[in-house]
Amino acid sequence: MAQLGQGPGLAWVLLRALLRFIFMFFNNCVAIPSYCLYLLALQPLRVWDSATFWYLEGVMFKWLLTMVSSWGWIAGYTVTEWGDDVRPISEEEAMVIVNHQSTGDVCTLMMCLQDKGTVVRKMMWLMDHVFKYTNFGLVSLIHGDFFIRQGKAYRDKQLVYLKEHLDRYYNSRDRKWIVLFPEGGFLRKRRETSQLFAKKNSLPHLTHVTLPRTGATQVILKTLAGQQENGSLPADGRNNNQTGVKKCRNLQWVIDVTIAYPKARPMDIQTWIFGYRPPTVTHVHYRRYPIKEVPVETEALTDWQYQRFVEKEQLLEHFYSTGAFPPSPGQKECVSRQMTLDPVWLCAVQSFAFASGYMWYSMFQYLYCCVF
Repeated sequence: MAQLGQGPGLAWVLLRALLRFIFMFFNNCVAIPSYCLYLLALQPLRVWDSATFWYLEGVMFKWLLTMVSSWGWIAGYTVTEWGDDVRPISEEEAMVIVNHQSTGDVCTLMMCLQDKGTVVRKMMWLMDHVFKYTNFGLVSLIHGDFFIRQGKAYRDKQLVYLKEHLDRYYNSRDRKWIVLFPEGGFLRKRRETSQLFAKKNSLPHLTHVTLPRTGATQVILKTLAGQQENGSLPADGRNNNQTGVKKCRNLQWVIDVTIAYPKARPMDIQTWIFGYRPPTVTHVHYRRYPIKEVPVETEALTDWQYQRFVEKEQLLEHFYSTGAFPPSPGQKECVSRQMTLDPVWLCAVQSFAFASGYMWYSMFQYLYCCVF
């Protein structure tokens, strides 16, 4: 009887996974080509009014990320937020450093940043170069995200390319938040190597995170934080050396994001697509630092970033033991906030995507009939 009881449950899970996959397949088939075709049609605007072009691109980029968020939302995968409230600084420039456990980390960020003002449409991602070859790779390429190649053989050149990329795209496309994963890979892949490195160099032994790499972080700070000749950063996050009416905007914050999954079981992209895991709450902790508190020189920055990841280790250890994050310094308790998405808005974005796909299909079908 137990086996009979389990049969329909398994059948329903498989059927639901198949239906979700079919929906997401068609969702990608209409949304991504529509995004590309809209931007192709708007190329004259890019020449005439670049700011408006990138504004419209950012709006459509946010809609695409909203669709990805909806895949998890309708499966019951939600987010609870802890720590500092970052919404008041959502319109200010910030570098976001995140611990990296699985492919689901990106999906989680796509979801929890949806209600942070214009952040999603004005953000820049640093991601592994393999993502360039995924279905979303073309979108990220157009948006101006940076694909970084891992490995010692590529490290120095990649940092040069990163600086050139930031100089070219960050301010010209009105970017605000730049997101990176300093660990340089998934926890399960880097943990053993990181622990051996820590033991060899008398550094803290970490289990829930790995020791971060500072190369990309340092390039971002030196390029976008308005470093002065003495190596310090301006207290207000502005580059005072800029002349003219419109000054170059610079980073004002570093936002330290720690993602925790129940029972330390990371959510991967396959789970988001097929929805075979029961409804799950992912917990995201924020802590923000004014840019003036962040060192730039290599040794000091390395120590500062190591300290942040030691704190992440302590946060995660506390969370996995108690089910909650500890209070921030100066607070008696840590209050959580349930992040929500508007179902009406999700339906509207999905409907627009399918309507756009139908419009482009009809247009090309008409042109084909006229020509042939």
